[in-house]
Amino acid sequence: MSNTNVNPTEPKRSSGSFFQDNQKSIIFIVGGIIVLILLYLGYQKLYLAPRAEKASNQIYKAEEYAMIDSLQAKAINGDGSFLGFKEIADEYSNTKSANIANAYLGGLFLRQGNLQDAIKYLQKYSDTGSEILDPLVTGLIGDAYSESKDYKSAADYYKKASDKSKNSYTTPLFLKKLGLVYEALEDFKNAEQAYQTIKSDYPESPEANMIDGPLARVQAKQ
Repeated sequence: MSNTNVNPTEPKRSSGSFFQDNQKSIIFIVGGIIVLILLYLGYQKLYLAPRAEKASNQIYKAEEYAMIDSLQAKAINGDGSFLGFKEIADEYSNTKSANIANAYLGGLFLRQGNLQDAIKYLQKYSDTGSEILDPLVTGLIGDAYSESKDYKSAADYYKKASDKSKNSYTTPLFLKKLGLVYEALEDFKNAEQAYQTIKSDYPESPEANMIDGPLARVQAKQ
């Protein structure tokens, strides 16, 4: 049996650096990332921007119709010349106008008693950072669940709405509604806490002027 002699002075063969061994793969990955970035920038500039402008030009008529009870069907579905909120929300998604259309649709469907569609569109709304609109939309979801007699879900959304933006307009409004649904759930301790927060933290609000009655009522039931 022959032996294989190894020359200890012979240098070992280099396996090469990671980059050398994987050069084609790395170039492909980097190229793919660049393509994705270009696609994203093109999508923003060439697709979203024109769509946003077109949607903005369409939504104002639906907003006018929404203010008139007899024309609210046109606000939702359009009038043949201008788009309604539903088409704007569906066809121009990812635009600010579509986001506002979702809020309008939820409110209009809630007024019609179409609670499932109200919840569906209100939940599609994305927060904009508005201290008033964002909690109002969240609170409207609470209203829809309250109308459905799903008081536990209503309480969850009223709590979110009251916590979302601490201000003297929306916070006491939804704390009052939160207290009422807690009463419906016979959770009088949490109802008292909601009412007491209105009394102590928002004494100048309209809700505070009439909170002593509800507060005494839940205290008596504990």
